[in-house]
Amino acid sequence: MRDSEALLRQYDAALLAHPDLGSRLRPLRHDVAEHRAAFHAASSAHEKPSPGETSPSPGATDSGSATVAGASPGATDSAPSAPPDTRGTLAALAAAERRLADSRSRQLVDAPDELARLLASVSAAGAAHAYLLTEGKK
Repeated sequence: MRDSEALLRQYDAALLAHPDLGSRLRPLRHDVAEHRAAFHAASSAHEKPSPGETSPSPGATDSGSATVAGASPGATDSAPSAPPDTRGTLAALAAAERRLADSRSRQLVDAPDELARLLASVSAAGAAHAYLLTEGKK
C-alpha cells in the first residue's frame, strides 16, 4: 500500500503545481486511490487482528503491507514535488506508474490466487495510466 500512497502523493503534487492538468490527472488519481483501497481490503482480509488489537480504519496506511501493495525497495514517504513544466510532470507520473506496474507484475509469480488477480488487474491499469500520460493526448 505504501507505493499506492506514494503515487497518490505524486498525483497530488502534480495537481498542486499544475492545476491546468486537473481534468487529465484527477480520473487517474481516483483510480490509484481505488487501487489503494482494494489492497487495503485484501490486506485486511488476510491479517486478522489478535485479541486486544484493532483493525486499521479504511483508508489508513499500513506500512507493514508493502508486499501486498507491490512495494518496491527504496520507496520513500517524503513529500514529492512536481517538475516545473507540464511535460516533465506527465513524464514523471508515467515513469512512476510504469515502475509500479512492473513491480506488481513481478510479484504475480509468488502471490496467492486472489492477490495475484488483484496485482494483475492493478498492474494493467498502471500500464494504461502510463500510456495515457505519455501518448493519450498528444
